[in-house]
Amino acid sequence: MKIEWDLVMKKGNQKRAGAVASTALLFVLAGCLPGPKYRKPSAPVATAPAYKESTVHFKNAPGWKVASPQDATLRGNWWEMFQDPQLNSLEEQLNINNQTIKASFENYMAARAIVREARAQYWPTVTLGPSWRRSRSSGNLRNSATANTGSQSTTWSFPIDVSWTPDLFGRIRSQVRSAEFGAQVSAADLASVRLAEQASLAEFYFQLRGQDALQKILNDTVDADRKALELTQTLYKTGMGDYISVVQAQTTLKGAESAALNVGVNRAQYENAVAMLIGKPATDFSLPSSPELRTPPPIPVGVPSQLLERRPDVSAAERALAEANATIGIGYGAFFPSISLSATGGFEASSLTHWFDWPSRFWSIGPSIAQTVFNGGLYRAELQQYTATYNASVANYRQTVLTAFQQVEDYLAATRILSQQLAKQQEAVDSAKTYLDLEMERYHTGIDPYLNVTLAQTTLLSDQQTLTTLHMQEMTASIELIQALGGGWSTGQLPTPKETSAKAPAGTYTLQH
Repeated sequence: MKIEWDLVMKKGNQKRAGAVASTALLFVLAGCLPGPKYRKPSAPVATAPAYKESTVHFKNAPGWKVASPQDATLRGNWWEMFQDPQLNSLEEQLNINNQTIKASFENYMAARAIVREARAQYWPTVTLGPSWRRSRSSGNLRNSATANTGSQSTTWSFPIDVSWTPDLFGRIRSQVRSAEFGAQVSAADLASVRLAEQASLAEFYFQLRGQDALQKILNDTVDADRKALELTQTLYKTGMGDYISVVQAQTTLKGAESAALNVGVNRAQYENAVAMLIGKPATDFSLPSSPELRTPPPIPVGVPSQLLERRPDVSAAERALAEANATIGIGYGAFFPSISLSATGGFEASSLTHWFDWPSRFWSIGPSIAQTVFNGGLYRAELQQYTATYNASVANYRQTVLTAFQQVEDYLAATRILSQQLAKQQEAVDSAKTYLDLEMERYHTGIDPYLNVTLAQTTLLSDQQTLTTLHMQEMTASIELIQALGGGWSTGQLPTPKETSAKAPAGTYTLQH
């Protein structure tokens, strides 16, 4: 008996050891994650302590200046720097009602839902399938010359199916990681879209105000030309002037009136564009005229090393890299077998009264394993595809970084040059006014013909229009610079992978009508 008992104990120990080894193997396999570990690739980061334009050209140049060092970065609602209450109100409406931003937000919510779809694969699937069936068998199933009556039966069934595919080789985890990184890409895209729409609104708004300023200049010119025409007509009637001066004055007046009417085309288009951005029908929206031109404020540009953390498009490109890397893990996971555990149980009886009796129970349980033996090199080709996609994403990421630095330097140069050009153009306008005054005096005294006055009027109007256009270009360049700097956004606002899989607040997923 002692020998037999020892043998039983040894066999039991062997079984327990095998079970422990099997369990340990499962844990090891569960901890495996196929594919390469993601490492953020190197990017062409600037080593200079400041932007080239802000150190070389802005240092001793007149005109627009960069912000002081204590205001190193943009913060909050950047458009408030322009100190325009009307613009602030429009930007608030845009953040609420802009349909492009709403569409991008819903794309982000869809990406978050995809994360939860991927995570759902971690859990078993439980299916209930209660059924009732009444059947009758054929009467001609037996080898007999005459048919029998057949048989009828009733079946009440309440099966429960449970199936689970454990993530032994990290395939599901790679899918989850890919979905999480994809949601982060969508979040960064949302930030990019919001910034682009905000910048477009500010640009259209200041372009509209520029048209108001042009309208005032042309209206003032029309008034001045009308008075000049009345003067030439008076001089002609009194015999002190000639008729050609009257014709020249009429021509100048009509040209100014035509130009004054044409300004309304651009203003209407900018006003309608603003209405579209804030989610209002253009028919129901209007902005009162305000010809005041503003000077852009000093903009904190920060340092080049901060740029990659401030641009949502750069973050989107980097997160797309991580997503592509996780997709390579999915490709590696396809080479491993798929193991599933399934179980079925429930109650089945021929009458309702005995449906849930204990003898009516049935069950079955068993694992299954599937391994592709040959598929013509499909998995290897897919893996090569995923790798190539990742390499392309690396190039796209680095190109996005280079573009970011280029845009900042471009718009810094534009703001600097335009501010200096504005100063010179203002001097040209002042000289043109003096020129016109002198010519009017010479015309009154009969020294010069009215043609010289017409040339002076045309010169002044052209210089004034150029000055206003430069003002609009300077405001646009400053807004584009803010957009190139990221508009106050930072990577700290990017949701973590855990946050992308969190359940959205109640009411977020509602059908829009």
